[in-house]
Amino acid sequence: MAILSLTMTNIYKSKTVIMPVGQDTSRFGSLGSLGSLASLAGISPHTSAGSVEILALLKSDVLKKEVIEKYHLLPILLYKNWDKKKNRWKKPSAFSIFVAKIRSKIGGDSASTKKLKLTPDMDDGIKALGEIFDVSEDKKLGTIDMSIEYPDPKMADRLLGDIIATLKNHLTAEAIRIAKKKNAILEKELLKTADPTIQQSLYKLIASNMATITTAKVSENFAFKVVDPPYSPEKRYKPKRTLIVVVAFLTSLILSIFILFFVEFIKNARKRTDISGSNVGMDDRKQVTGEEER
Repeated sequence: MAILSLTMTNIYKSKTVIMPVGQDTSRFGSLGSLGSLASLAGISPHTSAGSVEILALLKSDVLKKEVIEKYHLLPILLYKNWDKKKNRWKKPSAFSIFVAKIRSKIGGDSASTKKLKLTPDMDDGIKALGEIFDVSEDKKLGTIDMSIEYPDPKMADRLLGDIIATLKNHLTAEAIRIAKKKNAILEKELLKTADPTIQQSLYKLIASNMATITTAKVSENFAFKVVDPPYSPEKRYKPKRTLIVVVAFLTSLILSIFILFFVEFIKNARKRTDISGSNVGMDDRKQVTGEEER
């Protein structure tokens, strides 16, 4: 085990901490008349995603797919299958082709049977990213912790930065899309009514959505702020070779002691068997001798 640890690839872990912003009214003044109008209406012009939504998005395949497509991460995530020199996917082995054929026949999918999956695709990339990416919530602090494990410390840092950038762009675009969709509906309703009171309420709602759009475009921390930025770790995260060596030594020591006791137990058992056998033989001889004397 200790020798095997020397052949293991070094893995580095880059970490970051973000904090969801939630509702924010501090920017009302910077939005001018739009912010003032929304404030008078008692409506917050900026309601960003909460921790539950952000956490769900980070764990979803939707965000993983966006990151992979935007930054072309398939060769990086599936580096074992990528040939850097030839800048293409490595040719699958004969065994891999055989396994692919068996799986396609077992699955019974005619499409997959005709076109075997011999090169990695988006599903493989999403799975690979999910295996090295971890996200959790600290409910006490109200923060979200993220980490990436990768053989290259600089690449681990970059991957985490790509995820943060994609998350921000996704949440910003979604907030703008929803606000525009709401305004389209409100503007149609505005044309249908002649009631000044209803019109005033609709204008206030439209102003609120316009404020959301403006804030989303200009705010650096619209949905969340980065509390602890990602960095390139200097020390490897795993394998923990010292721990592996200590565990291997203790395991070997315990196993050796057990074997010694077991061998000693076998020897003693054999001795007891020999002694009992010799005693039985002596008793038989005594019995025969006594019968002869009679």
